[in-house]
Amino acid sequence: MRRYGRTGAEEPVFTDTQHRLLNLVPCTSDELRRVIMSSTTSSCELDPIPTFLLREVLDTLLPFLLLCCNTSLESGILPPSQKRAIVTPRLKKHGLDIDSPNNFRPISNLPFLSKIVEKLVAKQLLVHLKDSDLLPKFQSGFRAGHSTETVLVRLLSDIYSAMDSGHVTLLALLDVSAAFDSVDHEILLQRLRRSFGIRGQALAWLESFIHGRSQSVMIGDKRSTWHDVIYGVPQGSCLGPLLYILYTADVPSVVSSLGLGVQQYADDTQAYKHCRAGDSFTTMQAMSDALSQVREWMKSNRLKLNPDKTQFIWIGGRAQLKKINFVELLRVFPDLTFQDTVVDLGITLDCELSFSSHVGRLSRSCFYQLRQIRQIRRTLGDDATKTLINAFVVSRIDYCNAIYNGSTAIQTSRIQRILNASARIILRTPKFSHISVLLKNELHWLPVTRRVQFKTLLLVHNSLFGRAPAYLRELCIPLDSIQDRRQLRSSNQSLLVVPRCHSAAFQKRGFAVAGPSAWNSLPLTFRSGSDTSHEIFKKELKTYLFHH
Repeated sequence: MRRYGRTGAEEPVFTDTQHRLLNLVPCTSDELRRVIMSSTTSSCELDPIPTFLLREVLDTLLPFLLLCCNTSLESGILPPSQKRAIVTPRLKKHGLDIDSPNNFRPISNLPFLSKIVEKLVAKQLLVHLKDSDLLPKFQSGFRAGHSTETVLVRLLSDIYSAMDSGHVTLLALLDVSAAFDSVDHEILLQRLRRSFGIRGQALAWLESFIHGRSQSVMIGDKRSTWHDVIYGVPQGSCLGPLLYILYTADVPSVVSSLGLGVQQYADDTQAYKHCRAGDSFTTMQAMSDALSQVREWMKSNRLKLNPDKTQFIWIGGRAQLKKINFVELLRVFPDLTFQDTVVDLGITLDCELSFSSHVGRLSRSCFYQLRQIRQIRRTLGDDATKTLINAFVVSRIDYCNAIYNGSTAIQTSRIQRILNASARIILRTPKFSHISVLLKNELHWLPVTRRVQFKTLLLVHNSLFGRAPAYLRELCIPLDSIQDRRQLRSSNQSLLVVPRCHSAAFQKRGFAVAGPSAWNSLPLTFRSGSDTSHEIFKKELKTYLFHH
C-alpha cells in the first residue's frame, strides 16, 4: 500500500498491482467503422481531408485506415504526424477577465486519425482497468455512467444525512493549477507500469503517445511556431483525461486516510467532513491537515494546489449553523475564508441548501436566452425554435435536476415559470395564457416536479443494473438482499431499503431516501422488470409519469 509521510517525499511512492495489460489487440474493420461513424465531424487543419468528406468515402478508405491503426497498435508507436496539436485558448467561464492568461484553458485540436487510434487504445485500457477494479471509486471524470450529477447527488445525500442527525458539514472545493499541463511524463509512465499493470507493447504505445509531442498556439488568425511539449497531457484528446485520472488516482486515498469524505470530477476535488457544531475547531484542523497532505502529494508529483480557487463553506440547518463561532474560527485559521455560497460543478450551493441563489442564477440566464430567442421568433420555424430552446434553456433546467428532490414549492415554481415561458414562445401563445395542458398535449413536457422524479428514477434504475457509479449503487439496496428480511411478504415485491430519518426537511431530500422511496412508489411491473434497455425504460417511465 502507498504510505503518505507528513513531510512529503522528494519522489512519489507507487503501489504495485499483479494485474497486467501487455498487448494492444488489433481492431476489426467493423469496429473501426463504428468508432469513426460515432465520432464528431469536427476537423483539424492538420487533417489531409475534412472529416465529413472522409466519412462519405469511408468504404474506399477503410482498408487504408485499418492498416494505419493496426500498424500503430501492433508496433507500439504513434507516428510523429499524429502527435501535433493546434492549441486554442478558451475562456474558462463567461465574464472572466480576458486580459489574464490564467482565465483561459488550452484546448488541443488534434488530427482526426490520432483521435481514432486514441479511442481504440482507451477502449482496451478501460476494459483492463474495469476488469481489474483499478479505477478510483470516487473519481467520476470522463467515465461512462459517471457525471457531475452523480457526484453532486452523492455529495448532497451525505450532507442531508448529516443535517438529519443534527450535524453540520465543512465542504472544501479544491482546484489544481494547470492540472493537465503539469503532468510529469516519467512519473505517469512509472505509475501506469506499477500501479495499473500496463507493460510491454501497451506501455510502449502510451510512451510513444506521451513523448515527442509538439504544439502551436492559435489566437484569431495568427499562429505561433511549433514547440516541443515536455510536460502535460493534451486537453481535447481522448486519452489525455483518462491518463490524468490515473495520474491522480491516489488523491482520494490521501483525503480519506484522515477520515474525510471525498468526491472527484477530473481535477475538481470535494473534501468534506461532518461534525457537531461544537466540534467545528477539531473538524477545521482535520481539514487543514488533509489539505497539507494533499499539497505535499501534489508537490511530490509536480502538481500544485491552487489556493486562490480553494473554497470553504459550512453547510447545515439554520439552528446548528448559529452555534458555530466563525469569529474564533477565523482567528485560529486566519488564512481561510468561509463563503456563504460556492459554485460546485455548475451548481450554486448555499449554507442551508435552499438553492435560492442557484435558482435565481438559473432564472436570469434562462430568461436572457428566452428574450434573445423571442426577438427572432417570427423568422424561425417551430422545429428550429424548439431546438434552440431545448439547447439553451431546457438543458439548463434539466442539468443536475435530481438534486431538487424535496425543494420548496417556491423554488420549484420559479423553475416551472421558466418552462412555461419557453412553451409559450414555441407555441406562440399569449404571455398569461393557461399553459399546463399544452405542455402535456402539444410539447409532451413533464412539469418540473415530475422531471425531478424522472431523473431520480433513472439513477435508481441504472444503480440496480450496474450502470451507475459504485457510490450510488451502494445506496440502492434491494430488500431481499438483507437476510433478516427475506422471509417477509414484502421481500418479493422488488422493493428497496429506505433508511430511517428524523426530519422530512433534510434526509428525505437526499438520494439515499428519495431514490428508494420513489422506486418503491412505482407499480410492481416497473420494479420487477428485467434489465431492459435504458431507452425503453425511459420511454415507459415517461409515459407512466404523464398518466399519473
